[in-house]
Amino acid sequence: MSTVTSVWQRSQFCGWLLAVGVVLALALPVFAAVDAEYRAVCLYALLAPAAFLACGAVRVTVAPQGVTVASVLLPFLRRRFPYHRLQHASARWTRPTEIGGWGYRWQPGMRAVSLREGDALWLEFKSGSQFVVTVDDAGTAAELVLHYLRTRARDH
Repeated sequence: MSTVTSVWQRSQFCGWLLAVGVVLALALPVFAAVDAEYRAVCLYALLAPAAFLACGAVRVTVAPQGVTVASVLLPFLRRRFPYHRLQHASARWTRPTEIGGWGYRWQPGMRAVSLREGDALWLEFKSGSQFVVTVDDAGTAAELVLHYLRTRARDH
């Protein structure tokens, strides 16, 4: 009996987060070179554009091993969620204000990557916490996560 392995992957971009990151990344070193008095502050402030660029574009992958949310520009920045930690998955229309704003958000019991208002994948963990990521076609992702959760429950 053969089994079919499915992988779902989408990338989501937020133009204004990326634009702010690029402008800051270009402007801060120039300002540091021009004004020695603020050089150290400007170089420390380079963390801000790095954050904008890291959160401004994400790739979401649902695979047999679990769900991964990774920065497109800095792919070593990623969150991996194996199925043994997950309880449920769903998709619904989500506003950034519901989950704490834009970018990478954290609050008690919830982490989120919010790049726009719209379709979002909601992951619920066995611990009771949640992870939310706004991404197109989140319904298909949620269905595939649920498929893998059912398969895992049946096999164990």
